[in-house]
Amino acid sequence: MWYFAWLLGLPLAAAFAVVNAMWLELQEDSRIMNEKGNAARKDNAQP
Repeated sequence: MWYFAWLLGLPLAAAFAVVNAMWLELQEDSRIMNEKGNAARKDNAQP
C-alpha cells in the first residue's frame, strides 16, 4: 500500500514545485515591470 502514497505524493510534490516556480517568476516580472514604470514616470516628470 505504500505505493499509493508514492503514486499520489510524487506528482503532487512536482506540481507544487512547478506552481511555486511560476509564482516566483510572476513576482519577479511584476517587480521588474513596476521598476520600469517608475523609471518612465521619472523621465516624463523631468523637464
